[in-house]
Formats: sequence, structure tokens, C-alpha cells
Amino acid sequence: MKIKVCGNTRIEQLKELSNLPIDYVGLIFYPQSPRCVVQKLDPNDFKQLKMPVTKVGVFVNASEEEIMKQVEDFGLEMVQLHGDETVSFCNKISDQLKVIKAFRITDSDANVDWLVQEYHEVCDYFLFDKGSAGLYGGTGKKFDWDLLRNSTIKKPFFLSGGIGKNDVAALKAFHHPFFYGVDVNSRFEISPGIKDLKLIKDFAEELIN
Repeated sequence: MKIKVCGNTRIEQLKELSNLPIDYVGLIFYPQSPRCVVQKLDPNDFKQLKMPVTKVGVFVNASEEEIMKQVEDFGLEMVQLHGDETVSFCNKISDQLKVIKAFRITDSDANVDWLVQEYHEVCDYFLFDKGSAGLYGGTGKKFDWDLLRNSTIKKPFFLSGGIGKNDVAALKAFHHPFFYGVDVNSRFEISPGIKDLKLIKDFAEELIN
């Protein structure tokens, strides 16, 4: 199971994260997020950081120009599109680098197969997060994972939304042929953008063992 730690803002913590058993680190470029890295993290410092993990930029309804500028400035290897991006827009970005398309689950009876059906050919990964009116993630809450168990998704996907250390058993018990990894953020923080590295280490080791 792959582990993605999102919402990072400190270069010192990123250096320490590179020594933990995780696979992806995420930087948020959404201006309304308290974890937005713009003016918090020097692009050159991050670009030059040698890490054995994949560097992901998270964007919400950003333009292609803005995304590709940050990809170049920060040396990003993948982007996560977490807004209302269209199929054609995802296709444009995926022509240039790998794309995770996020979907926000707002209803207990959401039809996940219907949500993703047009995106299978234009994205590399999916991510499912808890949705709330007017918010693009960051709710710190879970959605009903059972909505995914019987889906016909044929794309590797991440589970996200309110996942904490106490969810290890539930994650290990969750089964789907394309369940790829877990995305964690707010439940592993001291304050927005400041991670509890020991908590992440304990969680990662317990999850993969």
C-alpha cells in the first residue's frame, strides 16, 4: 500500500519525511488553503531536495499555465487536480506529466462509477476525498468507503479524508482490486502545514507491516 503525505510546508520536515517509509509528498498550491506553500517554501530549496519519493503538486481549478509554472519552479513530478477540472483539461495536463484526479464524495448514495467514467482515459490515478459544500477537501472527515467496494473502477486510487493513525485496521480490511494507496494530511499535524513526524512514522510502519 502506497502512502502519500500531503500539505507539507517546511523544508526541514520534508528532509525528515524522505527517511520514512512513504512514497509521495504533496505540496498544496490552492491559495485559500492554510497549507498553501506559496511564500512558505522556497521553490529552489524544494527543487534541489533529493528525495526517494514522488513530488506531487495539488491544484484546484488552476490554469494550465499556472500548473506548469509551478511544476517547473518546484521540480514537481506529478500533479493532483482537486477541483472541477474537465476531462479535456485533465487530458492536456496528462500529456505533460502524470495526473491524480480527485473526486469529492458528498452524498451517502453517490454513484462513484458515474463520477469517474469519463476520466479513465485521461488520468493515471484517482483520489477519493470527503466533499462538503464550498470546500475543496480539507474537511478532516471520512466518506463511506463502502461506496467504493463494489465499484467497477479500473484505475489505481487513493483513499483520502479524515484518515488517522487509528484507521490502520480499517485500511488493511478495505479491499478493492485497484486500491492503491492512502493520502493523509490534517490528522497528522501539530498545526496546519506542520506535521507530527513521529505520528506519521508510527502510522506508516504499522500500515506496511
